[in-house]
Amino acid sequence: MNASEFRRRGKEMVDYMADYLEGIEGRQVFPDVCPGYLRSLIPTTAPQEPETFEAIIEDVEKIIMPGVTHWHSPYFFAYFPTASSYPAMLADMLCGAIGCIGFSWAASPACTELETVMMDWLGKMLQLPEAFLAGEAGEGGGVIQGTASEATLVALLAARTKVTRHLQAASPELTQAAIMEKLVAYASDQAHSSVEKAGLIGGVRLKAIPSDGKFAMRASALQEALERDKAAGLIPFFVVATLGTTSCCSFDNLLEVGPICHEEGLWLHVDAAYAGSAFICPEFRHLLNGVEFADSFNFNPHKWLLVNFDCSAMWVKKRTDLTGAFRLDPVYLRHSHQDSGLITDYRHVQLAHAFEALVRQDARFEICAEVTLGLVCFRLKGSNKLNEALLESINSAKKIHLVPCSLRDRFVLRFAICSRTVELAHVQLAWEHIREMAAAVLRAQGEEKAEIKN
Repeated sequence: MNASEFRRRGKEMVDYMADYLEGIEGRQVFPDVCPGYLRSLIPTTAPQEPETFEAIIEDVEKIIMPGVTHWHSPYFFAYFPTASSYPAMLADMLCGAIGCIGFSWAASPACTELETVMMDWLGKMLQLPEAFLAGEAGEGGGVIQGTASEATLVALLAARTKVTRHLQAASPELTQAAIMEKLVAYASDQAHSSVEKAGLIGGVRLKAIPSDGKFAMRASALQEALERDKAAGLIPFFVVATLGTTSCCSFDNLLEVGPICHEEGLWLHVDAAYAGSAFICPEFRHLLNGVEFADSFNFNPHKWLLVNFDCSAMWVKKRTDLTGAFRLDPVYLRHSHQDSGLITDYRHVQLAHAFEALVRQDARFEICAEVTLGLVCFRLKGSNKLNEALLESINSAKKIHLVPCSLRDRFVLRFAICSRTVELAHVQLAWEHIREMAAAVLRAQGEEKAEIKN
């Protein structure tokens, strides 16, 4: 493909993309395929000769699209949103054309400096404490990670290195292995599974702190665990506080947990992957109160801020904690500037509360967790089996798409406002569909009980 054909095909691809997004509401939100469907539809080896652009686009429609879950459909209410927008797509095109890898200032000065400055912009929008900003001479700063999972792992490894060096400086006879076997990290029992995986990768034990009635980590439970572990000769060093948990969008109490971490000398990492975007809004900024006690903070612009995946924003108060933990200086990466310090749609929230109101009007259902942002956790009043049947019925119909969670061993349905094009009408249609499915499930349950009784 030469430049002339690229210009022509590029225009055609933009048209295809625009047509896809404009017509996405008419596509079935969840695919009607079985595992392994794709293998028999494509060659077993890569083709020896190229295919035409037209043939490739035809294959996309005939082979790929039937197996796509349409995350940007206004009938997609599963997981959490993944952002997208026309400006972000154009930006991706330009990034692909420039194709630089900004792993250091010398590798691409503009790339490195733009990331640093724009992370300061974003930090100011969130009203993060000044310590988290790079500025012209600050010690903190932001860096883009791929996911919140990566950010948690990076923070844990930096904390592990910091505490290890501190202990070895005080007691040079201590080996890294002797320290590692005693290190303990903590997170709420509602924290994302990636936190536990970070502990596994980092080679440290992670302990789950029991959450309270609102599924939040509180000071008393954390303090009890710390005292118990210190008495056993273990070394607490790292705490993850979640703002907007995946299961039910609950918020750990930063104003309680933060001071404890500060007093105990523990690295506090705040994971606000989903909820963080909302803190830009003045009415939700209070949910971030206590972040001043944190050593690192992270959220995902690729969820609400109309930025394509993957863009996970992470800030630290002392960037030397990160660079010191991961710095390697092979000759080919050294340069003379190594130490250079270098909007979204919040209708999601309104629509979630509109759905919550609809659920509360139906006595058959119950709300299972406080609705703060764009997620509603609900279920039919009854057994887990009943709600499992309801979810199976909803997703089998493939008109809308939901996923569940488990709260205190109860099977709960999650309704997340995801698409930037979703409107109240879509939410209302989704609710009517859920009610119809619920009626059918309850009717079937009643008939089953009648048969057993007879």
